[in-house]
Amino acid sequence: MHWLDDVHSAVAWANSLKTHLSKFRHLSYLVLLAVMVTLMGGLMLFLVDPNVKSLQDGVWSVWVTLTHVEFGDVVPVSFLGRLLMAGLIFLGVVFFSLFMALVSIALIGRNMDALDQKTVVSHDEKDRILDELARLHQWMDALEKLLSSEDDGK
Repeated sequence: MHWLDDVHSAVAWANSLKTHLSKFRHLSYLVLLAVMVTLMGGLMLFLVDPNVKSLQDGVWSVWVTLTHVEFGDVVPVSFLGRLLMAGLIFLGVVFFSLFMALVSIALIGRNMDALDQKTVVSHDEKDRILDELARLHQWMDALEKLLSSEDDGK
């Protein structure tokens, strides 16, 4: 039943990720902005393009354009409709890039928090590390002197 343990671990990881990402407010702002652009763009496309027969078709066409799926089932034929879709293609690239950047920042920040918790070093441990570094520095100085005296003897 190892696969059940793997599934359970994956679900637990996904839940913790969802919880962590929900605290990241910029991500929710970006999603809200994408929804607003989709609705407004769909309305605008419905109003300016004769090939878009309903508001739902306009919203669908804008959504698949922003996500770069573009099924081709609703295609604008007017100049303004095509111009709007060209702008939305660019905006889709921007939204996707920002979304991936925000998710990456959230994940890296999450891992950094875990790393900070694991690397708590006591004062005694810091002193011991500094002493070891000083000893290594002295050893390197001695080796350099030994090597330079051998070079002088040749």
